Amino acid sequence: MSITALVVLIIVVALGFDYTNGFNDSANAIATSVSTRALTPRIALAMAAVFNVVGALVSTEIAKTIGSGIIDPPSGRSGLVLVLAALVGAILWNLGTWFFGLPSSSSHALIGGLVGAALAASETVKWQGIVDKVVVPMVVSPLVGFVLSYLFMLVVLWTFRKVNAHRAHKGFRWAQIASAATMSFGHGTQDAQKTMGVIFATLVVSGHLQHNAGIPFWVIIASAAAISLGTYSGGWRIMRTLGRRIYSLTPVSGFSAQTVASGVMLATAHYGLPVSTTHVISSSIMGVGATRRLSAVRWGVAGNIVMAWILTIPAAAAVAALVFKALHPLLG
Repeated sequence: MSITALVVLIIVVALGFDYTNGFNDSANAIATSVSTRALTPRIALAMAAVFNVVGALVSTEIAKTIGSGIIDPPSGRSGLVLVLAALVGAILWNLGTWFFGLPSSSSHALIGGLVGAALAASETVKWQGIVDKVVVPMVVSPLVGFVLSYLFMLVVLWTFRKVNAHRAHKGFRWAQIASAATMSFGHGTQDAQKTMGVIFATLVVSGHLQHNAGIPFWVIIASAAAISLGTYSGGWRIMRTLGRRIYSLTPVSGFSAQTVASGVMLATAHYGLPVSTTHVISSSIMGVGATRRLSAVRWGVAGNIVMAWILTIPAAAAVAALVFKALHPLLG
């Protein structure tokens, strides 16, 4: 297979990963507003798809982190095979967790895939960058989401304590539309950029772009479109997990969880930190649930989600390493 054909194949697979990221993570943006009936599923998905595109056009800081801050792939065919193996490993993990309805992180699946393929190829892994920009945010962002959503929910409950319950529910259903849009925007600033980073790395490795060149506009648009199409296709199994199985959400708790989660995502995107939208919204839902009482959160379901979080990077890395070995003939 020629270098050009391999580049085209990787771009197609990268956009396929972006698509699976969209339906795997579509629940992140809309599960709370759908479960409280603030929006119908299809309207929510369409809105999420639109705001994903808008968010993807705003910044490229996350793309730079993924494209050059995780591994140092070699130039030429060996680097391209490494990137392809990372993508396939991430896609396989995404499909597995989607099948079982577990809201795992597509972001960390991709990062794990890059690390596993690089180790299998005996190439450089930028461990310090991974610790600073992946591991620390991976641990801190869910904790921040939990604590801030708990506090935010308490403030909201105290502020509206004298408002008629029926009026409050109606008002917060409208507010959820805005918070769901902001959440989708934050998702675009985070997840669509990760595929941009992979495609950018592919073009640099193949010699089609200089390392210090900006990300081409067609890469930005293609990545945004792919994740939006995936979002619109829906992720119903994961939506049920986030919207109902962790905690039975109300309009006020759904609004609070989405508002805090979107704030965390926008802040981390500004600093180029690739956090997981899944981690942030899941922990935010747990935080608002804990304001009612700790037993209101279904901790058994939450425990399964946390286990998926812990396993994602090493599992995706292992799958990508195996895929790299399988693709080894392409190096010839």
